[in-house]
Amino acid sequence: MSLPPTELQDAVAPPGPGVLLTRLTGLRQEEFARDVWARSALLIRRASDFSDLFCADAVDELISRRGLRTPFLRVAKDGSTLPESAFTSSGGAGATIADQVDDTALWRAFADGATLVLQALHRTWGPVTDFCSGLAAELGHPVQANAYVTPPQNRGFDDHYDVHDVFVLQIAGTKRWIIHEPVHPDPLRDQPWSDRRAAVAEAARGEPHIDTVLAPGHVLYLPRGWLHAARAQGEVSIHLTLGVHTWTRHALAEQLAQSALAALREDPWMRGTLPLGLDGPEAAIDGVRERLTAALAGTDPAPLFHRARRAQARPAPLGPLAQLAAVRGLAPDTPVRLRPALAAKLEGRRLTTRVGRLDFPEADLAPVARLLDGEVHTAGALGLRLVERLLRAGVLVPAER
Repeated sequence: MSLPPTELQDAVAPPGPGVLLTRLTGLRQEEFARDVWARSALLIRRASDFSDLFCADAVDELISRRGLRTPFLRVAKDGSTLPESAFTSSGGAGATIADQVDDTALWRAFADGATLVLQALHRTWGPVTDFCSGLAAELGHPVQANAYVTPPQNRGFDDHYDVHDVFVLQIAGTKRWIIHEPVHPDPLRDQPWSDRRAAVAEAARGEPHIDTVLAPGHVLYLPRGWLHAARAQGEVSIHLTLGVHTWTRHALAEQLAQSALAALREDPWMRGTLPLGLDGPEAAIDGVRERLTAALAGTDPAPLFHRARRAQARPAPLGPLAQLAAVRGLAPDTPVRLRPALAAKLEGRRLTTRVGRLDFPEADLAPVARLLDGEVHTAGALGLRLVERLLRAGVLVPAER
């Protein structure tokens, strides 16, 4: 007999105090949710030392030695984004990709006052990857990271708002931030600030909600829609922006509608052709509305929601050489654990994860249930055959002894 699926989901967040409390806001999750989340901007001075996450040496390393390509970097100056051709070139012999970052061109643009934007650092810089993964697990919403490197007395972008929440972590230097309340609260992903350019410009001329200078260790939280502009002060400014791509009720409504429409495909009347000579939908609209309402009441959008959620993020990094060594050296005392950030869920005999689906015989369900707690287990306790299968599938990874 298989166990109920709600008992077999991997942990949403690691146990103990999360980074929201210890590194970002000083607030417990319930306090942040009650008083701040999606409601108001929040400034936290001296929240943490972020030098373990990112620094000036990391900027130089990424730009000069990692062979970055667009769109992992963009360049902005005085509110405009430079064309990619202005800072990319061929990688040379053995790497003749035309859009690799040209460090000389970047240096010249930076010296001329341009801001360098290192995008998707959660994919290219290990400490930021781990931090974003932990924060995403804690918040229940996907998190991505960009770094903004601005020369003294310059700014990269005009007043604008983002369509996702952000945590701004000041890494080096200082930057003046001017924050205004939204002209369009809680914008959706397809409602960018540029659609309301005139209203944004007018609001930016008013009295700011916050006018402050961020120094290293300071954190600023902005819900989506809050207007902001920033200018570096007397030295190079480096800050991380953690973008929280929030799930919305509108997104859930879209998935509910998709599920209902999928169900209505099986209704012969709904698949029927409208009458000839029809001038408008009036003759059919009542029947369509009635069936659609019934389908909405009877459908469950949860499977579609969970599929979309799994697709929004990637699992924790996996090293192929370490994985092969674990398979070849597998022994009863080999320590293994569930790969983090898999969004694993066992329903019946099927395990669904971000790396695929696996079906199990009845005898394997109990050990699979145990490994979903995220703790370290020995291969012998789970079963060598099962562990090898899950290692090869990328579901389990070797753990520290």
